[in-house]
Amino acid sequence: MSSMSEEADPSGIRPAGAATPTLVTFNRLELNRILNLYGRMVAAGEWRDYAIDFLKDRAVFSVFRRASEVPIYRIEKDPRLARKQGAYSVISATGLILRRGHELDRVLLAIDRKLAVV
Repeated sequence: MSSMSEEADPSGIRPAGAATPTLVTFNRLELNRILNLYGRMVAAGEWRDYAIDFLKDRAVFSVFRRASEVPIYRIEKDPRLARKQGAYSVISATGLILRRGHELDRVLLAIDRKLAVV
């Protein structure tokens, strides 16, 4: 038997009933809509890489032109703002909020350029 308490257990196993930190995530429909847009932009040659971060207070989908650069757009879901300005926002590389709202589809219109036939 060791003299370590359960809180300091290095194995990472939590005792039953312990509170686990909740993370904000995109649900399947939200992620499907974002990845559809991402696929179209990759096919157009504008975007090349992405990253998804699930944090305690928000979920972030970052879009990169090249993997070594800063993200050109960040699509964020912040549930704390759901009743005020809307949970979803699109943020540019400079930190400017391009659009914020309650519906993801409407917010993504800020960066969703339809391919036009010329």
